[in-house]
Amino acid sequence: MMSNTRRLTVAQALVRFLSAQYTERDGVRHRLIAGTWGIFGHGNVAGIGQALVEYADDMPYHQGRNEQSMVHAAVGYARQLNRLSAQAVTTSIGPGATNLVTGAALATINRLPVLLLPGDYFASHAPDPLLQQLEHPTEADVSVNDTLRPVSRYFDRITRPEALIPSALNAMRVLADPAETGAVTLALPQDVQAEAYDWPEEFFAERVWHVRRPAPDPYELAEAVAAIRAAERPLIVAGGGVHHSEAEDALKALVEATGIPVASTQAGKGSLRHDHPADLGGIGHTGTAVSDGIARTADLVIGVGTRYTDFTTASGTLFQNPDVRFVNLNITAFDAHKLSARTLVCDARAGLTALTEALADHRVNPVHEAAYREGRERWEQLVDAAYTAADENAVPTQTQVLGALDAVVGDDVVINAAGSLPGDLHKLWRARSPRQYHLEYGYSCMGYEIPAAIGVQQAAPGTPVWSLVGDGTYLMTPTEIVTAVQEGLPVNLVLIQNHGYASIGGLSESVGGERFGTAYRYRAADGTFSGAPLPVDLAANAGSLGMDVLRAKTVRELREALAAARASDRPTCVYVETDTAGPAAPPAEAWWDVPVAETATREAAVRAREEYDRQVADRRHHL
Repeated sequence: MMSNTRRLTVAQALVRFLSAQYTERDGVRHRLIAGTWGIFGHGNVAGIGQALVEYADDMPYHQGRNEQSMVHAAVGYARQLNRLSAQAVTTSIGPGATNLVTGAALATINRLPVLLLPGDYFASHAPDPLLQQLEHPTEADVSVNDTLRPVSRYFDRITRPEALIPSALNAMRVLADPAETGAVTLALPQDVQAEAYDWPEEFFAERVWHVRRPAPDPYELAEAVAAIRAAERPLIVAGGGVHHSEAEDALKALVEATGIPVASTQAGKGSLRHDHPADLGGIGHTGTAVSDGIARTADLVIGVGTRYTDFTTASGTLFQNPDVRFVNLNITAFDAHKLSARTLVCDARAGLTALTEALADHRVNPVHEAAYREGRERWEQLVDAAYTAADENAVPTQTQVLGALDAVVGDDVVINAAGSLPGDLHKLWRARSPRQYHLEYGYSCMGYEIPAAIGVQQAAPGTPVWSLVGDGTYLMTPTEIVTAVQEGLPVNLVLIQNHGYASIGGLSESVGGERFGTAYRYRAADGTFSGAPLPVDLAANAGSLGMDVLRAKTVRELREALAAARASDRPTCVYVETDTAGPAAPPAEAWWDVPVAETATREAAVRAREEYDRQVADRRHHL
C-alpha cells in the first residue's frame, strides 16, 4: 500500500469521511453529520454496522426502533439546528429500506437535510435473487431502494468502491446547500460495503462546507423596493425560511422600521414573538381572523421563505384584492417565482436587511397600521376565551389543554404534525421564541411527533420539549418512547384521548362523508363504528414502554401534571381525555379545497357539494 493511501472497506471509508465533514455559517462551525441512527439486518450489519463499531469514537450511534421514526428524529434534529447539522440513518435491505420512504418525503418536502444509507442487493449479482431482493423482469439494476429516488434531492447507488468518492462529495454538497437540501440517499450494496480499497488520504481530510448567504440582485432589490413603496396595504407572509436563515431579528427590524404586518405559515410561526404589535398570527385555512382579513384586502404580499401551500393561500381563494401583487424573497428561484411574483432570490437575512436599508424613510399608511393592530387585539380576546375554563374542575377541551400548557411553558419547544391540533395551534399558540413552535406541516405526517422530540432534545439538551399527540397519531408509532427512555432524554408527551380521528372526522362531516370510518368505537348493530368507545388504555401503553405517566381528569389536574412533567428529568407522559362536546377553537377563516362528490343521493353530500361550488368560485390565478 502506498504511503498516501489508506486501505479500508467502503463502509469504513464512508463513516471516516462523514466524521470529518463540517458546515460553517457566519463564522460558526457545526458537525455536518453529527451521528448515525441505525437498525441492523443482513444488508448493513457487516458493512456499516462494523464500520460504526470501528469508528465509535468518531461517529456517535443511536439505536432506533422503527426506520421511519429514525428519519423523523434526524429531521427534528436538523430543524432545531437551522439545517446546519444533520444525522444519518442506516437500514438493512428490504422493508427496512422502504420504511425510509415516508421520512425521506417529509425531509425533502420541508427542505430539511438527512442522509439515508440503506443496504442494497449484491452489486456482483453472485447470490441472485437474495433474501428481500425485488426482481424486476426487464431492469436488473432496480431494487426497492429506487422508491427513494423521487423523494430524495440526491440519489446514487455505490456499485464500485471508487464511486463513493464523487458521490459522497455530492451528497455533502446537497445536504449543506440551503437551496438544494433535503433527503440524500446513498444506496449501498452489501458486498460493496465490505469490499476493501486503497483510499487517497485526501478523502479523509477535514472539509468545511460554507453555507452561503447570497445577497439580493440590485435590479431585483430595486423592483421590490419600488413595489413596497407603492403599496397601500402590504402584508409579509413569513415562512420557514426565516427560521432556517436565522433572520428573525432582520424581520423584526424591517417591521419596526416600516410598520408592515406579518402573518406566518405553520413553518414560519414564531418569526416574530406573539406579543409584537405587528404579529398577526397564522395565515390561511388555519389562520387568524385578523391575518386572513388583512390578506384579503392586501395589495402587496411579500413572501419570505415560504412555499405558498394550499393551506397558506386557502387553495387560491385568500388574496382577493383585484390589484394584489407579490414580491417573493426566497433562496430558491423555484419558490420565488410562485404566484407570478417579482422575485428576490437571496438569503432571507441578507434580503430583509437590504430591504430595511433601502426603505429607511418609508412607513405604511397609519390607517393600515391602526386597522391591523385593532384586529390583533380582538383576536387575542378570542384566544383568552378559548384557553380559559369556567370551571377548573371540569374535563378540559382541547383548546383548554393548550391554555394549560401555555401557562406552564417558558421557551420550551412544542412539537406537532397532524390531526386537529395543527389548526388549533396555528390559530391560538403564542410563540415566545423562534424555535418554540415546531409544526411539521409540509407532509403533516402522523407519527412524527415523538421521534422528532428525541431529535430536538438531542440538538438542544436542557430545553424542555413537548410532543403533542392525539390517540390516532399515538397509535401509529409510539415505539421511539423506548429510545427516549434508553437514552435518558426527558421528552414530555401530552397524549390527548378523543377516541378517533378528530380532524378528519370534522373534515368528513364538512364534505359529505358523514364522519364515516373516523371514530375509534365498537361496530354497532347497523354495521357502523358508532358503538361505545374502545377500551384502549394508551396511558398504560406509554407506561409499559418506560415512561412516567401522569393522568389528568380536570383542568386543574392537567395544569399540575404539566408542571410536574416539566420539572422531571425523565421521559414523562401527561394523559388527558378531552371534552369533545365542549367549546371548540374559533372556526376556519378561510377555505381549503377538498373536492366533494359531484353527484350523490345522500343529503349530506348534496349540501356539501353546493357549498363547495360556492367556495371554489372565488379561486383565482395570480397572473
